[in-house]
Amino acid sequence: MNDAGQLADAMKRASKSKKIAVDTEADSRHHFPEKVCLVQVAAKDSAYLIDSLAPLDFTAFGKLLADQKIEKVFHGSDFDVRGLNRDWGFTVASLYDTNVAARFAGLERFGLAALIEDLLGIVIPKDQRLQRADWSRRPLSDEALEYAAGDVVHLVDVRDSLDTRLKKLKRDKWAAEEFKRLEDIRYSAPDPETAFLSVKGSHVLDGKGLAILKFLHELRETEARRLNRPTAFVISAEALVYLAGHPDASLEEVPGLGHVTAQRIGGRIKRALKDGKDARPFMRPRSEEPIRPRPTSLQMSRLNKLKKWRVGLGGELALDPSLLWPMRSLERLARDPATLDQEYESSDVRRWQRAEYGRELEKLLA
Repeated sequence: MNDAGQLADAMKRASKSKKIAVDTEADSRHHFPEKVCLVQVAAKDSAYLIDSLAPLDFTAFGKLLADQKIEKVFHGSDFDVRGLNRDWGFTVASLYDTNVAARFAGLERFGLAALIEDLLGIVIPKDQRLQRADWSRRPLSDEALEYAAGDVVHLVDVRDSLDTRLKKLKRDKWAAEEFKRLEDIRYSAPDPETAFLSVKGSHVLDGKGLAILKFLHELRETEARRLNRPTAFVISAEALVYLAGHPDASLEEVPGLGHVTAQRIGGRIKRALKDGKDARPFMRPRSEEPIRPRPTSLQMSRLNKLKKWRVGLGGELALDPSLLWPMRSLERLARDPATLDQEYESSDVRRWQRAEYGRELEKLLA
């Protein structure tokens, strides 16, 4: 829908439901910067496909997402919550994530199509062509719209089935704490001064290489915005890192650069290389984590003991061990068992983990 009246009617209907399913489709495979192109909402027996590129007032949708009385069911909500916050500033209250619920229920398959099949007995064909579609194109085909609706029409039923399992296993409160954490997700724009450090492979570069990479990264971002194409289509990460590490190499020698790209923006690449070479070496920001000496044999033995405990617990519960206690916390405890009280207050450790397994850890570390 791309009509103001239809949108208002859809939001009014959805607001009368206790639970609604929500999903979004974006265009990150095709454009830069990415944007939410379609919003799918299912409430009771109706599904609404909202054209988020249409010049409409989406305030009512934002209020619906923020309504504490209405549960919003997502599958793999991190991407959706971040995109909704980035494009409109919306936040989500009373969130339920079926991907997270499936993991806590001990299921082996977490994908939405797999859950619909395993829990509801309904087979939803997944077309990779549509998964990779450019959702910013208009008009969208009936096939694409049907595919998009398929992501929400069964989601509440999947949620109900999973919730029954979680309550039977007495893990519903575990999952609920994870859902609350997902509600707190906000979009944070990359810092332009340090965004280039996230380029894959940049860890191999020294200060001079990083200074060059910074200018190359700025060039790539500018060109990607100009072309409205993903950054990887402009210059690959492999090519960026190679250029930064070999600034005097011929462009024809750069792996992953491509003849067409070298011809089209070769002059600008050379200018970025020169500017980078003339700049002061870039010093990586210090990690907030303190530099620690290599663990002693006693500390390694303790860590292995903690890992074995976590793996064993996961086996008993048929759960991914990583859900039961964070590895970073175990590594810190292996170095200093006396810091368990501090770990209880760490943002890494969940309240339910502390309540369920804190005493076991105390005994293990004694």
